[in-house]
Amino acid sequence: MKLERLGNLRRFVNRLFGSVRLSRRLLSCAVLLGIVGLTGCRLDMQIEPKYRGYEASNFFRDGHSEQQPVPGTVARGELRTDTLMYAGLLDGKEANVFPFPITKKDLERGQQRFDIYCTPCHDFTGSGHGMVVQRGFPAPPSYYEKKLMDAPVGHFFRVMTYGYGTMYSYADRLSTKDRWCIAAYIRALQMTHQPNMNNVPPQEQKILEASGQ
Repeated sequence: MKLERLGNLRRFVNRLFGSVRLSRRLLSCAVLLGIVGLTGCRLDMQIEPKYRGYEASNFFRDGHSEQQPVPGTVARGELRTDTLMYAGLLDGKEANVFPFPITKKDLERGQQRFDIYCTPCHDFTGSGHGMVVQRGFPAPPSYYEKKLMDAPVGHFFRVMTYGYGTMYSYADRLSTKDRWCIAAYIRALQMTHQPNMNNVPPQEQKILEASGQ
């Protein structure tokens, strides 16, 4: 009985130390793999030659590591050769046509942008009595003055783009298309002061004629 117990104890001890040796081997392999992974991760990015922000450089003549783009450089997708779309000009003059067909959705967009950006000075009707004018700011001209009634739509686009008088440019606040949508909405406001049956859709003309208006 004692010999049997002694044999069992030996087998237990052998299994125990055998598993310990195996665990040590596995642990050593894991550590080795971890070291290899860490040394290979982003190593090139960590040690590559590079400049930090505003760091001096003796490579460039001006001593700066940051260099300005070459004069005339144009960002990808920003080559604006369409003078009608981006400058409101046609054959060198303010255009009286739109660079794209104006839809009801465009007019609604123009009204929304107008209500946000234009009404503080021009008010919701375009008469030039907005809230800031009531507080003492110089009043803009009414859209219904003859000069502006006769102005081409490109004029309004260019004023929004480059500014005019006391009005500064809105090019950084309104996209190119939004400025055209606002110009279309301004023209729609003006048309309400110049009723013309030719501007009424045929179906609406029949309704008006039937009602005697």
